[in-house]
Amino acid sequence: MKINIAIDGPSAAGKSTIADILARKLRYAHLDTGAMYRCVAYAAIQQHIDLADEDALTKMLEHLDIHFNDAGEVWIGSENVSQSIRTNEISMAASKVSAHPQVRKSLVAKQQKIAENKGYILDGRDIGTVVLPDAELKIYMVASVEARAKRRYKEYVEKGMDADYETIYRDIEQRDYQDSHRKASPLKKAADAMEIDTSDMTIAEVIAYIMERMDKQ
Repeated sequence: MKINIAIDGPSAAGKSTIADILARKLRYAHLDTGAMYRCVAYAAIQQHIDLADEDALTKMLEHLDIHFNDAGEVWIGSENVSQSIRTNEISMAASKVSAHPQVRKSLVAKQQKIAENKGYILDGRDIGTVVLPDAELKIYMVASVEARAKRRYKEYVEKGMDADYETIYRDIEQRDYQDSHRKASPLKKAADAMEIDTSDMTIAEVIAYIMERMDKQ
């Protein structure tokens, strides 16, 4: 019998990477909720909408077609935005739009509807506390700012994107503050979540740790 798995944690903790691999191993579907907020930010910037204008963002979202294909690519309508939404600029913008209660309410409703049939892994900031409070397995991934900045820098370099380590480090610190201090669904660990500090762990070690805990459930 399939369950739903919630993975929360700060920016660049490795949530999406772990969720992707875990989904393939378990033959589950991975719903990257963070990518959905990035899509809202990307579309707002493209349409010259003020990121502080909650009403305009909510209205735009009513007509925004965000979807994922079987290859895990992220699309807005007919545009593949998988790479476009992964820049540092969009990361910071996503943190701003995700602070708006109405934006969150709209996307959370979409996420909950998708996960009704079980067999989903959702990662984000408030999955275990707000989106899927009844998820059968909740994971809270953390890592030091230094470890996360190094990973994000390496990711950008490997993708041929412009990258500056110091800028990435400062942006992660800023995003941590924004995500944990926003009024709407702030980043926090669910009371029944399993915390994993991935600072000094490899991806394989994290996956093995989670699989071992699942076997014991």
